[in-house]
Amino acid sequence: MRKIIPYNPKLKQLARNLRNNSTLSEILLWQCLKGKKMKRYDFHRQKPIGNYIVDFFCNELMLAIEIDGMSHDEKINEDLKRQKQIENLGISFLRFNDLDVKKNMEGVVVAIEEWIEKYSLKHTPSATQIHPSQEGNYKKSVEN
Repeated sequence: MRKIIPYNPKLKQLARNLRNNSTLSEILLWQCLKGKKMKRYDFHRQKPIGNYIVDFFCNELMLAIEIDGMSHDEKINEDLKRQKQIENLGISFLRFNDLDVKKNMEGVVVAIEEWIEKYSLKHTPSATQIHPSQEGNYKKSVEN
């Protein structure tokens, strides 16, 4: 079930403009995320959330991915405040440096995959808790 994430509708056009004017790092990472290439999860780019826009977002994972370039150096406190407000919606953050994306894409991809694996382990019921019935429906293995 998809969680509905509130956003400011006035940001839709700005998000569209940002998608059409992506940085090189965003383009490079998008090549690894789009089309469910990242462990079959659906990511969106330049996604409005609340009064902000995140670089990449996966609703199913409740994961925002941000690429921090040099422009973020002066805005560290502002970025942390923004991140905290978005995290209050139940969204996790992964942040990568612009140069890491450009020079170490493999490391960035591995970090995202490892986060997804940890997330999946925490949010997947164990085999001892449920098992598929013959009808294909899930039912608890311990009946009350």
